[in-house]
Amino acid sequence: MIRIANFNVNFDDARELKVLVAERLGVAADMVSLVKVVRKAVDARRFHGAPIRFVYMLDVAVQGSEKKLLSRWKKDRNVSEAPEAMASLGQFSPPGREDKPPVVVGFGPAGMFAALTLARQGWQPVVVERGRDVDRRHEDIARFWSGGGFDEKSNVQFGEGGAGTFSDGKLTTRVNDPLMGQVLADFVAAGAPEEILYLHKPHIGTDMLRQVVKNIRQEIIRLGGQVRFETQVTGLEADSDGRLRGVQLNGQERLSAGAVFLGIGHSARDTYQMLFDRGIAMEAKPFAIGVRIEHPQELIDVSQYGQDAGSPLLPVADYALTYNDRASGRGAYSFCMCPGGQVVAAASEAGGVVTNGMSNYRRDSGVANSALLVTVNTADFASHVLGGIEFQRQWERLAFRLGGGDYRAPVQTVGDFLSGRQGSRDFLTKPGYLPGVKPVDLHGCLPGFVTDMLAAALPYWDRKIHGFAHEGAVMTGVETRSSAPCRIVRDRESYQSVSMPGLYPIGEGAGYAGGIMSAALDGMNASLAFLRENSHNI
Repeated sequence: MIRIANFNVNFDDARELKVLVAERLGVAADMVSLVKVVRKAVDARRFHGAPIRFVYMLDVAVQGSEKKLLSRWKKDRNVSEAPEAMASLGQFSPPGREDKPPVVVGFGPAGMFAALTLARQGWQPVVVERGRDVDRRHEDIARFWSGGGFDEKSNVQFGEGGAGTFSDGKLTTRVNDPLMGQVLADFVAAGAPEEILYLHKPHIGTDMLRQVVKNIRQEIIRLGGQVRFETQVTGLEADSDGRLRGVQLNGQERLSAGAVFLGIGHSARDTYQMLFDRGIAMEAKPFAIGVRIEHPQELIDVSQYGQDAGSPLLPVADYALTYNDRASGRGAYSFCMCPGGQVVAAASEAGGVVTNGMSNYRRDSGVANSALLVTVNTADFASHVLGGIEFQRQWERLAFRLGGGDYRAPVQTVGDFLSGRQGSRDFLTKPGYLPGVKPVDLHGCLPGFVTDMLAAALPYWDRKIHGFAHEGAVMTGVETRSSAPCRIVRDRESYQSVSMPGLYPIGEGAGYAGGIMSAALDGMNASLAFLRENSHNI
């Protein structure tokens, strides 16, 4: 096959790709037998008045001699022979009858793909997840958002699928890993739309993700694995030589383990404490905190697409913003931008308010939201390795009190925030956070360096997106869980803890990933490292 890169098509060009490709290669349309979209992106830049374009990478099959065609275009760097589609995981020997099962702790993306990889190789993993299955979890969260009681066992952070299940379901990552295609293919096999295989910014949406994670769980069970919910790891057991041999569950049960894949997520604070008390090597790391901001989606669409905003041919627009202050060395940036989404309550501890954002697959709420975060350095909190957790907790509890002590969130308009006022309810959009909001001064639940940075960044970003700092734009506090506040130190090659052989810290909670895709890849790579050490290729 022939690969064509940087293939630009006006977004409103209705002709078939087959016809356009034939024109590009200089052959008759009936000679093109197959066009496969490898990548598709939107280019909304308007150089010299150029229209919005779709930019494709395509693999094309042409009847006749493709070698002659490649020779004709050999000076064109955008035309080449198509590479093989996907890296192979390989096949490893199955475990012996006496091998203890690998235990996977946490059923977020890292744990899920570690377990799926192990199960496919015949290792029958036992998955333990402190939260509930996705259906019960959805019911618990819906009850909380409608004003019912908060559940520390079942919430946006804890339960089947991890925090990513209640998000926009983005599958973008900065990680360049040959196994990305395998992860995406697994999502598709579990019910995700096929377009995630080629879109530049693929997403699934929280509504689809709930079924996808359930289907992956059922596949792991079909392959011989087990998945146990409401089961928390409360201790680790090791041999006299320090090698892990088992885990304690719910403070009373013991489970032998040949290896433990620790995908605990970035909010399992009691588990972090248990690991620290057990002497597992950990280190503090930077993270970020801030607020969620909401705008009408139309405002973002018009800024990005101009007169073409609202076209059914274009996806709802997103944005990525940064601001750097040279004097302080800090940065502010947008994070987890959710087009057509909703701001959600994401607490995992009683007495704290935490925000996050999510979107359904169609992204059709009419409201855009994003976190606006400011970097927090290790020097900003106590020198203790778990000091970042206490730092997060401090501001979450202040937000809880400011919001009224009933899980309503503190909100403030941008106009009030920048002018030093408070109490305005003249919102540009209705605040989406449930169970409700209370207008306050957000300076009371964020560090001074965070509010100072946001006050400087908002007018700057308004010059990038006109109306971004509209005085009625809603800001909701606080966003504190964008990444883990500490890292569980592991060996670079073996993926094992430097303190306890047999313990594989993985994913966001271990400090080695930053989203659904990177966490899934980390879990998969750790399981492959285990397989290489404990079996052989066949």
